[in-house]
Amino acid sequence: MAGLFNNLLVLFFVFQNICLGFRSPLSVFKRYKDTSRSFSSECLGSDQPVVSLGLSDFALDIRMPGVTPKQSDTYLCMSVPLPVDDEAYVVDFKPHASMDTVHHMLLFGCNEPSSTENYWDCDEGTCKDKSNILYAWARNAPPTRLPKGVGFRVGGETGGRFFVLQVHYGDISAFRDKHKDCSGVTLHLTHQKQPLIAGMYLMMSVNTVIPPGEKVVDADIACHYKRFPMHLFAYRVHTHRLGKVVSGYRVRNGQWTLIGRQSPQLPQAFYPVEHPVDVSYDDTLAARCVFSGEGRTTETHIGGTANDEMCNFYIMYYMEAKHAVSYMTCTQNANPELFRNIPQEANIPIQIMSDMLKMTHGHHEETKDSDKSSLLQQAKKEEEEILEQNFHIEEAVEWPGLDLKLGQISGLALDAENNLVIFHRGDHVWDENSFDNTFVYQQRGLGPIEQSTILVLHPSNAKLLRSLGKSLFYLPHGLSIDKNGNYWVTDVALHQVFKLGPDKKEPLLTLGVALQPGSDKNHFCQPTDVAVDPNTGSIYVSDGYCNSRIIQFSPNGLYVMQWGEGTETSLGRAKPGQFHIPHSLALIPDFSQLCVADRENGRIQCFRLETGEFIREIKHKSFGRELFAVSYVPGLLFAVNGMPYPGEAEPVQGFVMNFSTGEIIDTFIPLRKSFEMPHDVVASEDETVFVGDVHARAVWKFASTEKLEHRSVKKAGIEVQDIKESGTIVEGRLKNNPESTDPIKKQEKQHLVQQHTSTGISFVLITTLLIIPVVVLLAILLFIRWRKTAVYGGDGEHKLDSSSGRILGRVRGKGSGGLNLGNFFASHKSYSRKGFDRVSTEGSDQEKDEDEGTDSEEECSAPQTPPAPSSS
Repeated sequence: MAGLFNNLLVLFFVFQNICLGFRSPLSVFKRYKDTSRSFSSECLGSDQPVVSLGLSDFALDIRMPGVTPKQSDTYLCMSVPLPVDDEAYVVDFKPHASMDTVHHMLLFGCNEPSSTENYWDCDEGTCKDKSNILYAWARNAPPTRLPKGVGFRVGGETGGRFFVLQVHYGDISAFRDKHKDCSGVTLHLTHQKQPLIAGMYLMMSVNTVIPPGEKVVDADIACHYKRFPMHLFAYRVHTHRLGKVVSGYRVRNGQWTLIGRQSPQLPQAFYPVEHPVDVSYDDTLAARCVFSGEGRTTETHIGGTANDEMCNFYIMYYMEAKHAVSYMTCTQNANPELFRNIPQEANIPIQIMSDMLKMTHGHHEETKDSDKSSLLQQAKKEEEEILEQNFHIEEAVEWPGLDLKLGQISGLALDAENNLVIFHRGDHVWDENSFDNTFVYQQRGLGPIEQSTILVLHPSNAKLLRSLGKSLFYLPHGLSIDKNGNYWVTDVALHQVFKLGPDKKEPLLTLGVALQPGSDKNHFCQPTDVAVDPNTGSIYVSDGYCNSRIIQFSPNGLYVMQWGEGTETSLGRAKPGQFHIPHSLALIPDFSQLCVADRENGRIQCFRLETGEFIREIKHKSFGRELFAVSYVPGLLFAVNGMPYPGEAEPVQGFVMNFSTGEIIDTFIPLRKSFEMPHDVVASEDETVFVGDVHARAVWKFASTEKLEHRSVKKAGIEVQDIKESGTIVEGRLKNNPESTDPIKKQEKQHLVQQHTSTGISFVLITTLLIIPVVVLLAILLFIRWRKTAVYGGDGEHKLDSSSGRILGRVRGKGSGGLNLGNFFASHKSYSRKGFDRVSTEGSDQEKDEDEGTDSEEECSAPQTPPAPSSS
């Protein structure tokens, strides 16, 4: 038995060493760097770009293919595909560049480079799709270093499949001899899953205006952080010529913690965060750019040209792999009052030596960082990834919307103050007698609806704030609100679209011919919805019940184009661009997309705004045959379906979907009454959802369970701990159970029980944890003694003493290479170290001393998973 136990110990040590070897890819890269060739005078890209570093690691060399820039401030790009299809991780970078020839280099990750040429002028852009900055090098700036155990995820289903290298050649006097340049970077990649995933957080001002001659102009950016904890380790600043200083901070409980502060006129590489900063749920990230308009004679706006400006603060971070998000943005100022308390250092320009100014970036650097025609748009595109997606919503039972005395509710919208706007039919009803077989309205004799058809209600108590729309409409249908607060509505009886001012009795704009259905440029046939692009003012109309098309109009109502056709039901599944009642529209300005609820085809189709080009379809079995309405908030789509056909099981319900993937992340149904025909849905960014039902003539309000729980806790008089201090996050958010409908009182009871029992539980838990190791050790020794006695009889006592002495000797001492109890427990799944070690941003190449037992614990066990965020 003693021999068996010793063998098990040997196997344990072997396993531990294997684990350390696999989880320490930097040790492999160290050997690679010792044996790699020098490529100072040749281009590896044409020779051997991929070098194997063992079973799971490899090096990828990304080099300019022998280029000679013809003029100063030239930006050249080249791309290299990821040489593997499955997921990999970039864990280190090794630059190959001379300060005599290269001003700076940027490495991007994406799925589609802007060109397929060997190399190209970066004026054409870097990537056609979104691109993430992975690495930056600039002369007189420190190199980017990833902390140990951190990697950028590439390849697979979610990572980029191409690397694009951008090299800025500033002063080209070094190329007088016409030599060819092969600058670039070597990546160390591994297939071993990394416990921590690196990502980029971009803070960017999009609406700053710098008046001419103004001495000091501040551009402020602030966003509330609503995700799992991230740890910041590097930052980068960027402006054009007017920028004086850029500063970034984490704000927690009113305390400002500096992330980084730098002059944008210095080399714009990533600089290490001097003191590691963590960001938790509900912290605020804030940044300020200080500009001066002196010397300018006209206003300066944010943009990509030489005469424009930019205000960017990049943060490089890492997160636990299971919660990692590779790219997030913040393009707003969520709390302007916050900046009254910004540290004074953020307002003080950093003085630059005159010789350093000679080496500053070109005015159009960031224009070349990515496609200059889409840089601002891309920041907006990624903003949706910042918002929460792992929540469950339930009916807000205190909402009195079920008791409203309304007609058939056809449309809902939210105005700029998040007030609920309802479009209803008063005493008119759409039934089988409303139209003839040519879609001409048959009840004109009733006259227009005499009641106010547009009602503005307070979102909390349904109090009527104002009303309009008397004697204007016959059969209201769709409703939306533009950025200026104008109401856009459709009337299926009139076959028209109207623009109404919030305080105007008469329409500001009318499209279509009253009571005349048609399918040409000037007529509609029962138009269902309308959407207005906040960026361009373009108008999009879904038309409709008897036409199957989307029509685009200019802001003043001129026909531009249309797309779509009817579904050929005889051919089975509907094709892209075919409609069977395009019933509801959701405009996604961040992505320049228009998503359509294709009702009778039971799906969502999304199209490109500029061209009407089909992008994708979202269709799920749980939609059933009909999907009535769709609504968008950054990161999320909301939808409602129709009643199931006889013999079908899919219930009528609401859906919450991840916009990027189309995946359903939650469903919801009312607690009071039931959906009959939910006709429209609208959502706000604070996770409040309203659903209007045309048959039930009711409006339901839904809110996240976090809000309901927080409200019930406050009613019970329980002090809610601030999650920013405690770092705890309610575990229930991870469960995301759509069918959870526990009453609020039950949540109150659970909080009371938890509060009164926490002290007793802590005492019992500590006592148990102290006793368990002793009991386990004694049990092992007793078991060995029993086995020895049974096998060896009288001799067993002597043999046991010698063998157990050897075992305990190994347990006690580490000088003889014995068992380390920390490593022993670290090999068990239930053990993990709380928190993260402080990481070095300078020397990530260095291997740990083999005698450091604590390092082996972390290498073999993933960091502890934090609980899910809760609302405070």
